[in-house]
Amino acid sequence: MTDTAAPASPPARLYLASASPRRRELLTQMGLAHEVLLVPAPPGEDEPQHPGESAADYVQRTARDKALRGRDWMRDRGLPRLPLLAADTTVILAGQVLGKPADRDDAFRILRALSGSAHEVRTAVAVWAGDRLLEAVSITEVRMRELADDEICRYCDSGEPYGKAGAYGIQGLAGAFISHIAGSYTGVMGLPVFETANLLRAAGIRTP
Repeated sequence: MTDTAAPASPPARLYLASASPRRRELLTQMGLAHEVLLVPAPPGEDEPQHPGESAADYVQRTARDKALRGRDWMRDRGLPRLPLLAADTTVILAGQVLGKPADRDDAFRILRALSGSAHEVRTAVAVWAGDRLLEAVSITEVRMRELADDEICRYCDSGEPYGKAGAYGIQGLAGAFISHIAGSYTGVMGLPVFETANLLRAAGIRTP
């Protein structure tokens, strides 16, 4: 019997400066072979919002900062000079940033605030290619139905809210909470495919 070798993985076409499994999945769905760079993040779960900085400016700055840290990480280690992609997703309610919950009580507080209201999800994407920084922002309005306290408790018990901006993941159990979106579903997941494809084409990477 002749052994059949497994097909070789295609070479990476870009770096992803993010540990998010959702962003990896979306790049893979786009047919883009990539390599994850686990660039150390600044201390703390979320980068702090600067005094007087708007939520819109905050999400763009954090994505830009991630891209620049990834660029420096790539250069310092002498890695091949591939385009590098970074992103940041922020949930905004009444102009206030709702970050990743610190604990169960914080997750409950955030979800109670989102219950029965509309909020905005902004995902900023930054691509470093050559000596250029390319940027785009996806803006999506999301409406969450009214949630009973016991529903929020069960959702918190599932473990899904943690590590997610706004304490929920639309692609998971919380999809049943969302009554309406206007904008980009993949942007709410963490990587808007339309905007990302446009940036990568501008960086010289062809997408399907």
